[in-house]
Amino acid sequence: MCKIHFMTQFNALTKYIYHVIPCAKLTLMMAAFIFCLFLSACSDAENKTAIKISVLKYGTVNWTLETIKNNELDKKHGFELIIQPLASTQASKIALQANAADIIVSDWTWVARQRGFSADYLFAPYSSSAGALMVAEQSPIKSISDLIGKKLGIAGGALDKNWLLLRALALEDGIDLDKGVEKVFGAPPLLNNLIQQGEIDALINFWHYSARLKAKGYRQLLTTHDSIHQLGINRTIPILGYVFRQEWANTHSTTLNSFLQASQQASNLLCTSEQHWKAILPLTRTNDLNTQKLLRNSYCKGRVKNFTDEDVRAIQDIYAILASTGGAKLVGSVKQLDRRLFWNNSPH
Repeated sequence: MCKIHFMTQFNALTKYIYHVIPCAKLTLMMAAFIFCLFLSACSDAENKTAIKISVLKYGTVNWTLETIKNNELDKKHGFELIIQPLASTQASKIALQANAADIIVSDWTWVARQRGFSADYLFAPYSSSAGALMVAEQSPIKSISDLIGKKLGIAGGALDKNWLLLRALALEDGIDLDKGVEKVFGAPPLLNNLIQQGEIDALINFWHYSARLKAKGYRQLLTTHDSIHQLGINRTIPILGYVFRQEWANTHSTTLNSFLQASQQASNLLCTSEQHWKAILPLTRTNDLNTQKLLRNSYCKGRVKNFTDEDVRAIQDIYAILASTGGAKLVGSVKQLDRRLFWNNSPH
């Protein structure tokens, strides 16, 4: 039955890939790869307590997931966590589209856009850790206005939220960063190397790459949360979350909530227990003690302990700013964020 159902999902997957990924070679490769994932998913279909999560192979969420597995928190909560490491965040989104994954990690902006395409995805907050604007310790750049005429590295592309919010903040002072800086887009590790080589003057990068620069003496000029606060939104909101299909969540609400509890417990273990933190140190891919300390501090600071209606309203306000700055390329036709996209621990 699962394999018959696959043909329907495969057609949807192919259509999705052609719309999202213009490269024909990648289309065939990803389709074949997700096909293998789906067959694996079919083999697990008989286990009603299994949760398949597809994540970036080297993403920091693996610190949480491995802690769940290492301490058998999944079994203690009555489910089996199956981690499916992938080479890119795009591949994880395709896995979700193809029903080869139950859960992925993404942001609420992507969920809102997909819901505009009639997808029934929901978002459960996971982390508020956010990117930062970094410069060299002796850099003459002291404020946003000092970026004019400089080379600015931007991880995540032209529609990256960190970049868009910085642009929105600069516009408050009449500064058009989009026209005023020389933009250099690239992969996070490449951009970290470029700023260390002096090839770029400043860098907007994701939180864990910014932490690595900070450990090397680089100066944090502004965080994304700083931008949000200076734009008049006085909340520290989640940036990333677990994303899943509403239909699946409604059917497996108890198991889903058990997973979310296990995730929170694992995060707390990493932040309160040296033993558990040391167990995942190889996943940080650094032997430098200062870097490890900064990574842990940033990870722990990003734990989402509560998520309230005030947070939802703040995200709606931020989404409006992003929609204005990023336009249809970012949000599609969805001009206002639908608060119903947030999972509230019970079937929608």
